[in-house]
Amino acid sequence: MGALMIQLEENGSNPMNSSDYNDELPCDYTDWEHSSSVVPVLYMLVFVFGLSGNGVVICTVWRSRTKRRSADIYIGNLALADLAFVVTLPLWAVYAALDYHWPFGWFLCKVSSYLVMINMYASVFCLTCLSFDRYLAIVHSLSSNKLRSRRTTLLSLALIWFLAGFLALPALLLRRTQGSENQTTCAMDYTWVASESTEHFWLGGISLFASTMGFLLPFLLMSTFYCAIGNTVTRHFQNVKKEEQKKKRLLKIISALVLVFAICWLPFHIIKTIDAFIWLDLIDIPSCSFDEFIHLAHPYATCVAYINSCLNPFLYAFFDQRFRSQCLCVLRCSRLKKALHAPITSISSSMSNPTKTEAPSSATKV
Repeated sequence: MGALMIQLEENGSNPMNSSDYNDELPCDYTDWEHSSSVVPVLYMLVFVFGLSGNGVVICTVWRSRTKRRSADIYIGNLALADLAFVVTLPLWAVYAALDYHWPFGWFLCKVSSYLVMINMYASVFCLTCLSFDRYLAIVHSLSSNKLRSRRTTLLSLALIWFLAGFLALPALLLRRTQGSENQTTCAMDYTWVASESTEHFWLGGISLFASTMGFLLPFLLMSTFYCAIGNTVTRHFQNVKKEEQKKKRLLKIISALVLVFAICWLPFHIIKTIDAFIWLDLIDIPSCSFDEFIHLAHPYATCVAYINSCLNPFLYAFFDQRFRSQCLCVLRCSRLKKALHAPITSISSSMSNPTKTEAPSSATKV
């Protein structure tokens, strides 16, 4: 996957390759062009908001002086995964603006693609663990202390990052730069693992595997957890005890994270799955209009999926009063350090320039 990376790690969005779907379908691909301005602008907006928002989340979570909940640790790692991804977006924005010409070399092609895939897997795995943590805290609150210990949380995080790195390996191993002197693409290359006759099986198979492991199975697990949580909340949380209110408030945050993740990534995975089914000859293209829609919708579905990486911090700020207060505390502390540094500079300046004592004193009032 890539930035149009996912775009098509299988070359599925390449109009020249799309004609291979069905040799009997004489479609004209010459007028099928993506916007070279809208997509880069969206990528850069996600970069700006994602970098600042997730940076604040990481600082807030890790600099918090209160005892971190297991949910806080998962949220911090979710922000870390999003942050690692958004730093690659300027590269993909340039790639889209240059009509998918990659000028950054093979190394950045591989690493950037790998980080995108790691983000997809790590994000959904962190959300699944968050949902499971809430399931244990609410449905099995008395018997789940050992499963929700700090040691278990850290072990689960190690497993999350290992699985994300392992499952993303196809993007690192198979992604390469290819093309002529005038046009270089960053795309998947299956030639060293598959013959020409079996390449489409690899392409469709890897695509379906990524959608299954990176979206479908985790989403089914999260849905199961939330059905059980909803049943428990309906039966037992009618009273207004303070501790139970905290659980319900945290549940709202995680529910919002899961829902937004599903909304953002669902269009991308639907289009990608249809594309994989076509490559595997499981379905036929009903018309050129349908093929054109899939081809043109993919980069925008990719943009919507990427927007998820900058929305999470705003969800924390909107739903979690504790996060807002901690965030404000972090920002105030940084401003306080600057304020404390200013008088020191003024005093040293006045000592070295005795005739200008009035200027520093007025400056410190600002």
